[in-house]
Amino acid sequence: MNLTKLEEEVVVEHILDLGSRGFPPRLADVANMANSLRAERNLGQVGQNWPSTFVKRRPELKVKFNRKYDYKRALCEDPKAIQDWFGLVANMKAKYGIQDDDTYNFDETGFMMGQITPGAVVTASERRGRPKTIQPGNREWATVIQGINATGWTIPPFIILKARHHLSSWYKDGDIPQNWVIGVSENGWTTNELGLAWLKHFDEHTKKKVVGTHRLLFIDGHESHNSLDFQKYCKDNKIVTLCMPPHSSHLLQPLDVGCFAPLKQAYGRQVESLMRTQINHITKQEFLPCFRRAFDASFIASNVQGGFRGAGLVPFDPERVISALNVQLRTPSPLPVDTQPWLSQTPRNTLEIGSQSTLVKQRIQRHLDSSPTSMVEAFEKVSKGAAIIAHKLVLAQKRISELEAANAAATRRKSHKRKRVQAEGTLTVEDGARLTALQDFGVRSDGKKSKKQKRAEVGEPSQRRCGRCNRTGHNARTCKNEAEVGSE
Repeated sequence: MNLTKLEEEVVVEHILDLGSRGFPPRLADVANMANSLRAERNLGQVGQNWPSTFVKRRPELKVKFNRKYDYKRALCEDPKAIQDWFGLVANMKAKYGIQDDDTYNFDETGFMMGQITPGAVVTASERRGRPKTIQPGNREWATVIQGINATGWTIPPFIILKARHHLSSWYKDGDIPQNWVIGVSENGWTTNELGLAWLKHFDEHTKKKVVGTHRLLFIDGHESHNSLDFQKYCKDNKIVTLCMPPHSSHLLQPLDVGCFAPLKQAYGRQVESLMRTQINHITKQEFLPCFRRAFDASFIASNVQGGFRGAGLVPFDPERVISALNVQLRTPSPLPVDTQPWLSQTPRNTLEIGSQSTLVKQRIQRHLDSSPTSMVEAFEKVSKGAAIIAHKLVLAQKRISELEAANAAATRRKSHKRKRVQAEGTLTVEDGARLTALQDFGVRSDGKKSKKQKRAEVGEPSQRRCGRCNRTGHNARTCKNEAEVGSE
């Protein structure tokens, strides 16, 4: 017998639970469940045909094929399917007594480090065709796993970079908050291990803020969110995961509705600003501060709350999504115009120069009996010249500030040594900075002191040594020790 009767009942219950939350497992997943149970009894794996045989003899289960992509995408915009999803959400919240303060969403998004965001640009009117904006050639991939709370606050980002080792230069300058986490993988993508590491990161930052008894976490159907270890950790820590219907995240996921688009746009602007300062290759050292500024600009409370509101989740309002399936355009209300009169004063910008010019022309026309045409024309030229100077000064000052900041940042980055801090795994920025500081004092990551530090403690002067015999007074090119050994 592959599984005991009780073990089979547990597997069936787990399959039905996953299916009720939008995670119908594949046959290979059923085999993994059985193998995990057998491993507890030091038994081998089940046979290749066991999953299908198991499903056939269990009346509660049935194998069904997924529908094709196009049909499912059309189906997700069917009001009936959306209504069923919101019914599932309402049932889960009622079953576990989920509070709005305990409602979360998480997902991952990818970045090509050197890619800008397409958008409207201003070009010469005679130009034909779409204008081209130069972007850095680096297309290295990075992934960000992000979680948000329905009340408007965010879990610290979990960044995955394409690398095998953590480098000390990532943790210099204090550009990244201490509670952010950086992980590495061979391609910069999420793995099951990193997905579980994020879940523990999420638990650490939310378990002390629980209002009710359970936390509700809206997720998509990514493989790393559906692993046995991921689901077991959620169950053990009272985290209820609810999976959205396939291909519906653009309607139902708060991060997609309110946060990820502003984040990508803000990051694209950061890359463009670097390009304008002649930084033509975006590395991990440039990516991290650029992402931090883009994150601060986009993950604000109003965007986070707007994402949950737009997805109809908090406050709970299914009609908000269903009614948006048939979009109705309307003309926006005009912006109010400031009609407050201008008082004479020294102008500080181009708008004030124009207001001051208008005021002076009105006074000339009121107080002079003769035609003031020539005086007004002369003054208009002065006003125009002052405006041109003011415009150029603003642009020049901005350009100088950008160049100075870029030059200072590049100088700092070049001064940092790219030492290996840790192989694989994840590090919080705080831990990365601590290990980097230890390296700077000659202490290795395993706590042992380097040879350089040991020589310094005993007062031995630091002298250059031969690369062959490790003695002082000569170098490898002039070393005679090899010849002496040969002559003996």
